[in-house]
Amino acid sequence: MKLHLLNRASLQNSSFTVTHNSYSHFLKIWHYHPELELVYIAQSTGTRFIGDGIEKFSEGDLVLIGKNLPHMWLNDEIYFEADSGLISEAIAIHFKEDFLGLEFLNAIEMKPIQQLIKRASQGIKFSNIDAKLIEKVKKLHSHEPFEKTIKLIEILYRLANHEEYQLLSSPGFLNSFNKTDNKGLDEIYEFVFKNFNQPIGSKDVAEIAKMNPSAFSRFFKRIHRKTFTRYLNEIRIGYACKLLIENKNNITPVCYESGFNNISNFNRHFKSITGMSPSDYIKLHTQN
Repeated sequence: MKLHLLNRASLQNSSFTVTHNSYSHFLKIWHYHPELELVYIAQSTGTRFIGDGIEKFSEGDLVLIGKNLPHMWLNDEIYFEADSGLISEAIAIHFKEDFLGLEFLNAIEMKPIQQLIKRASQGIKFSNIDAKLIEKVKKLHSHEPFEKTIKLIEILYRLANHEEYQLLSSPGFLNSFNKTDNKGLDEIYEFVFKNFNQPIGSKDVAEIAKMNPSAFSRFFKRIHRKTFTRYLNEIRIGYACKLLIENKNNITPVCYESGFNNISNFNRHFKSITGMSPSDYIKLHTQN
């Protein structure tokens, strides 16, 4: 499945859109758009793909996604069962960085929001957000256009000054995504994110990119400054970390669910990437 460009432009003579979505599951599409996207997860669980970052998501998450940053919200498998009765509910705000004009954004008073937009190019997950600010996000769609605009600026300003956050994608991802004209690269990301826990290798991905394996290896290393194998293992270990933190599985099931075929290989790559063994990682997060 290819990377999709989605049209998030307003159809209601508004400079931005606010939607309250409630479905059995979120849109299962790896996509991007020129608008930034602020998302509040009201109900739902699953795995979030932002650029080359992969994390579990759950109720209460607040995330800002930069323009043209590929992403996908993939619900847990139970959400796709016909009789699950589960609901995926979210508030999504889409706006372009110049939705009020470049001169407005360039005003000295808007500098914090400028910096927020810049950070959003990697995707941002906010932590420990004040409940009153969350309420502002949840009620934004109910206001008249002028008041809605003022409240959006307030929300962005407060998020710009919020110090507890994490960046979700590596710094070089968006640059590599924009700088290449190779249409196979977006298909590579799509394939890897959907199959990272399956037996895949650089030869499989080279075929998708329509390149011979040696040329693909050189190309990928030039773009990402790492080998494809290292890139794949980082995604697998990142996913394993999330499972271990959630304490849903012990080490052996996590090893296989993350795409490794034996424990010794899993332990070796885990320590190489995180600097500690899986058991030490569990102890650390249990203590915390």
